[in-house]
Amino acid sequence: MKKSIPDFEKMKRAGEKISMLTAYDYPSAQLVEKAGVDMILVGDSLGMVVLGYDSTVPVTMEEMLHHTKAVCRGATQTFVVADMPFMSYATLDLAIQNAGRLIKEGGADAVKLEGGYHLVPIVQALTRAGIPVVGHIGLTPQTASQLGGFKVQGRDLDSAKQLVEDGQSIEQAGAFLLVLEAIPRQVAKQISLERKIPTIGIGAGPDCDGQVLVFHDLLGLFERFKPKFVKQYAQLGHDAVQAIQGFHEEVKSSIFPAEEHTFGLSNEVIEKLYGDK
Repeated sequence: MKKSIPDFEKMKRAGEKISMLTAYDYPSAQLVEKAGVDMILVGDSLGMVVLGYDSTVPVTMEEMLHHTKAVCRGATQTFVVADMPFMSYATLDLAIQNAGRLIKEGGADAVKLEGGYHLVPIVQALTRAGIPVVGHIGLTPQTASQLGGFKVQGRDLDSAKQLVEDGQSIEQAGAFLLVLEAIPRQVAKQISLERKIPTIGIGAGPDCDGQVLVFHDLLGLFERFKPKFVKQYAQLGHDAVQAIQGFHEEVKSSIFPAEEHTFGLSNEVIEKLYGDK
């Protein structure tokens, strides 16, 4: 049965950790749902791990809608959050229009936005429009260039205080969940203790109310780089290459396809088809 926003609130109060994993298509969504993960994120990280972009910035609304629809078809009993891509929430009107599309057309249960206190008006507007919102503070990949690249945020006093304030602002604006990315565990712990809404960490230590990883990172399918906070639970990329090599070699040596992979005709049909030839 699909969990709801009140279920996640109850999990936080009870001290039960929340699991979240990204998924970008029908088969991966099915696998995540079968594994019993609490929540799926259709992340704009798909730009890098699925579409081959150098960052998440080029991802479009149409691409997010395409992948969100596929995920929702594959995971009908799992709560799905869809990322709003870069510049899709630059104004209030754009934010409401695009978030509405991800819910109405895409089938998502909620949308996620990157940023702190400056997003308060947008979070408020979306919430008033009946659109559930997930916040995202710390390292925000869409604006990583402004943050000095993909690096840990909140390591000095001022920036740590700002993160705590951002978390408060986003909660007060109406968000029901808060993603904390690449921040010191002590800062994440403070935010998690102070906020009534659940926090989901990615590179933010064990004291968050839940954790999220990228599907391809967890399974060892993305090899361009491996962040420190990633734990690989399998090396399917290596296994896939070996399997493909096996296919290639068997085709070259005429081992595949074997008789068991081949369709045939009955002798009667063959006789009628070719006669005495």
